[in-house]
Amino acid sequence: QVQLVESGGGLVQAGGSLRLSCAASGRTFSSYVMGWFRQAPGKEREFVAAINWRSGGSTYYGDFVKGRFTISRDNAKNTVYLQMNSLKPEDTAVYYCAARPLSDSWYDSWGQGTQVTVSS
Repeated sequence: QVQLVESGGGLVQAGGSLRLSCAASGRTFSSYVMGWFRQAPGKEREFVAAINWRSGGSTYYGDFVKGRFTISRDNAKNTVYLQMNSLKPEDTAVYYCAARPLSDSWYDSWGQGTQVTVSS
């Protein structure tokens, strides 16, 4: 059973940075895609970024990211990171880590989420 545990959220001023971590366990993730999503109050869940766990680690980003966020992975630690820079108040949301097999379209494993609040 896949387990995903996020950490690193918090309160930061606009223009600041945070690094979110997602510790993954329960299986081998070499054929998985790991993603970050976010959900703000009253809004739908939104895709933030994804990375292919395989060597080479192709990355994908939501349109709104525009170079501010970087997703990366540490294979030895089974951990995925989301480095967020130049944060804006509209980035305030609960951020979720998710995983899906490379062959699937749907993310079937989710973490509990971590709150990110950006003050103006």
